[in-house]
Amino acid sequence: MIRLAPWLLLIALTVYALVDCMQSDEDAVRGVPKLFWALLIVVLPLLGAVGWFVAGRPEQPRPGTGPRQQPRRPRGPDDDPDFLRRL
Repeated sequence: MIRLAPWLLLIALTVYALVDCMQSDEDAVRGVPKLFWALLIVVLPLLGAVGWFVAGRPEQPRPGTGPRQQPRRPRGPDDDPDFLRRL
């Protein structure tokens, strides 16, 4: 069973990278077009998957780098104009 572990990890990494590639937005993919990344992941599973995660995957906004939005605080019924209008 221990001899199968590297192959199973490689298959899991390849499938995850391919699904992630297909679900990402075409305009947000870095480097080359999305179809080329998919072919690279299928033809060269380890190199393609690692390359996708390092150089092709769209960048996610990091916490604290974007504009700060205040979370919506719960309002009481007397602060809600729609509730007061229905009275």
